[in-house]
Amino acid sequence: MIRVSTLKGKRPTPSTLLAWHRKLIAKKWDYSQRRRPGRPPTAAAVKALVLRVAAENPGWGHRRIHGELTRLGHKMAASTVWNILNRAGIDPAPRRTGPTWRQFLQAQAEHIVAVDFLHVDTINLKRIYALVMLEHGTRRAHLLGVTAHPTGPWTTQTARNFLMDTDMNTENRKFLIRDRAGQFTDAFDAVFTGTGLRVLKSPPQAPKANAHCERFIGTLRRELLDRTLILNERHLHRTLTRYLDHYNEHRPHRALNQLCPSRAEAGPPRPIDLAKHGIHRTAVLGGLINQYQIAS
Repeated sequence: MIRVSTLKGKRPTPSTLLAWHRKLIAKKWDYSQRRRPGRPPTAAAVKALVLRVAAENPGWGHRRIHGELTRLGHKMAASTVWNILNRAGIDPAPRRTGPTWRQFLQAQAEHIVAVDFLHVDTINLKRIYALVMLEHGTRRAHLLGVTAHPTGPWTTQTARNFLMDTDMNTENRKFLIRDRAGQFTDAFDAVFTGTGLRVLKSPPQAPKANAHCERFIGTLRRELLDRTLILNERHLHRTLTRYLDHYNEHRPHRALNQLCPSRAEAGPPRPIDLAKHGIHRTAVLGGLINQYQIAS
């Protein structure tokens, strides 16, 4: 309450009293400290979703992403999506980069085969090379050849022999991925282009461009080559051949819902009660690997 007697002999005018009263009311009902200026910020989860959709779909512009959010039930302006992308430094869709190697491999898996060399040091420190192939779609692996001298002519002839001896269906294959090693010559490429495959050369020092084949070679080393000693070329060829039989016919693969390549097309087996059946173990490669099956 304002006391007029404290104004040192000056009488306030009615307009002054009214002005004081307006200030007291404005101060009492002032919510400026409780609210933030402008529209409320976009939720962090929504921003993260916009950036995720943009990263997973390089060809989508802000309006396409806005439409996807609308379909999911989230209402927001298309300009908000544009602002989120712009502040994150993401260009509009036409200027954005194309699919990554990972996206390309996933989208074209059933049409891709990949080849690569792996090396093994024998017990007397002689280095031997093996040329392997992996079908991305079925995860079936093949051994093309083993040699101590992997020259261009040897690699080309090995490819010819493989195509003549194998029953691999090349009609559904479109791409062959290989690195830029000198053993892969134009003649080697011609062997596969003659069957309708397009040869894709991975960038230098880019193992992710041939990730599935690199992972397969890593599996070979962890499960086999790091756990045994190789005597010579013949021994390596026999060992790899036996392991690949296990790899294609028995070993489960997470990419195939824990089925082996030979079982993937037929689907999972019929469920059974394991308590009512005996399990038979078969030792492979001298007990280095075990295989299990229902005892008949």
